Amino acid sequence: QHGIAKTQFLILKGLTQLRQIANHPVLVDSEYTGSSGKMEDVVYKLETLVEEKKKVLVFSQFVKHLSIFRKYLDSKGWKYAYLDGATIDRQAQVERFQKDENTLIFLISMKAGGVGLNLTAAEYVFLLDPWWNPAVEAQAVDRAHRIGQRHTVITYKFISKGSIEEKIVALQETKKQLASSIVSVEDSFFKSLSKDDIS
Repeated sequence: QHGIAKTQFLILKGLTQLRQIANHPVLVDSEYTGSSGKMEDVVYKLETLVEEKKKVLVFSQFVKHLSIFRKYLDSKGWKYAYLDGATIDRQAQVERFQKDENTLIFLISMKAGGVGLNLTAAEYVFLLDPWWNPAVEAQAVDRAHRIGQRHTVITYKFISKGSIEEKIVALQETKKQLASSIVSVEDSFFKSLSKDDIS
């Protein structure tokens, strides 16, 4: 009714909430007590990798999402490294993951971990949620593909079936130009969206 340009904030809020629900409904509804299919799948794979003593980077766009995994890892007594925009001891977290053979998991917010990290100890990369711009995801995966890497690195991308995440992946494939315009400015993204894109 009012056009995309006049309702950017409302659209962004709605899209963000849909993305959060695809990760875990509790991110939007604090009273939600059920489980999350995505979390169950991630946890199942993490348990297998921990048993095999494999190191894994776990990226999410949402710090609140990472906090859910922190609680789970704490409940299991597993050692892990953690990095988001508020982390002060950034290098200490990197060194813990790189050098401590018992620290097998590194939880990283996508924005905090996009650049400047050399994490060659990782053999697996988990992307918990897709980003509009595939270049951001590529940067995250590149943290493990650095000089000195001796392992084959396997990447898992977790997409909730029937959710907005499938739409994001489709946009990544069909609208590379649209996706690349979001690198610096969200505004340009909304200007290039059509009604079909947001329906």
